[in-house]
Amino acid sequence: MGNDLGRRSARRGWRVVAAAFMVMFATFGCAYSFSAFFAPLQGGFGASRGALSWVLSIAISLFFIIGAASGPIADRIGARAMALAGSLIVGLGLFVAAEAQALWQVYLGFGLGIGIGVGVSYVPSVGAVQRWFVRQRGLASGIAVAGIGAGTLCMPKIAEWLIDAYGWRGAYLLLGSFAIVAGGVAALFIDASPQQHGFLPDGGVAASGAPAAHRGEGVALRDAVRSRPFVLLYTAGLCASFGLFLPFVHLAPFAEDRGISHATAVSLFTLVGLGSTFGRFLLGALADRLGRRRSFAGMFLGMALMLVWWLSSWSAWQIAVFALVFGTCYGGFVALAPALIVDYFGERNASGLIGISYTAVALGTLAGSPFAGYAFDFFQSYTIPIAASAAAMFVSFVLIYLAPEPATV
Repeated sequence: MGNDLGRRSARRGWRVVAAAFMVMFATFGCAYSFSAFFAPLQGGFGASRGALSWVLSIAISLFFIIGAASGPIADRIGARAMALAGSLIVGLGLFVAAEAQALWQVYLGFGLGIGIGVGVSYVPSVGAVQRWFVRQRGLASGIAVAGIGAGTLCMPKIAEWLIDAYGWRGAYLLLGSFAIVAGGVAALFIDASPQQHGFLPDGGVAASGAPAAHRGEGVALRDAVRSRPFVLLYTAGLCASFGLFLPFVHLAPFAEDRGISHATAVSLFTLVGLGSTFGRFLLGALADRLGRRRSFAGMFLGMALMLVWWLSSWSAWQIAVFALVFGTCYGGFVALAPALIVDYFGERNASGLIGISYTAVALGTLAGSPFAGYAFDFFQSYTIPIAASAAAMFVSFVLIYLAPEPATV
């Protein structure tokens, strides 16, 4: 009987991982399809790169700003309802964008709709995964957030095909429908706590098999945010985020400036998703063995070096190397960030702390991509924003390298 309960506990934990994967595939995949829409929107509205960069920057910033609120709310009302609501909001936002007659309406539909929707669903989904695992937390977190990488890999090319067949408006309508159906169904399988079923993390079972009280061990929220590790993590996230999403907006137009076709440029961007998926699966599990703090620092160093490589890239193969390796390090960053927060502070306020930490990423992202777009409009070059991003990313590496090892909570 005990073995059967243990198997049920393990299956339920991995089912939560699979559900979180699909929610992120649907919602983030729609968001990161933006590279396929960049040229059609620029042509349709006669927008500059700086003005168009705000569309995705607004969305990404809201991912993390909303996460600061959605995390604590999910700690109280449950992650399932939050993930379901987020998927619905993403779809409705794309429906609004499909009807846009001016660029500000794209800001409203895509920027606000996707930003709020992903912000509502992401932190609760990834926070739920943390509670089901301890020994394999890095692996489980990596698999869950690999949905983002898989969405980044698949959805831009799917969006390109849809744009060719139905125009950018029709493509937005179809992607919105996908977000609602696929993300909504997956959200129904998000389960925030093993204890309420009489289970424990890592496939464990409470002694009686009855629902266990969820003690929520860990550091109080107020104490955690004032601690040195949290300050270092927050500052590192802020510095890194200045250039973290530059490729998501500007890699495709950068490649086209090098004489590469639009279709090939979109394909090059999907390599970020391929690397991201690889990084989340491999590096999450590897970090469980090598140490999650050291591995997290390594992700920042890898992205800094790759941004330097991007500066001197002129051919398709050079851009492909950048996209693949940068994406791998980015995937490792996303996989390890929530796991490291829980390593330091426990799972008592997991979603809340993850959400608060992500506001740092929101601040840097809001400035980074538009700055790159306006810098290009003025200088006709991406050199200054990419170089500045590489320097900021290196600062993030130093901060995490100097951080203390997490203690057992």
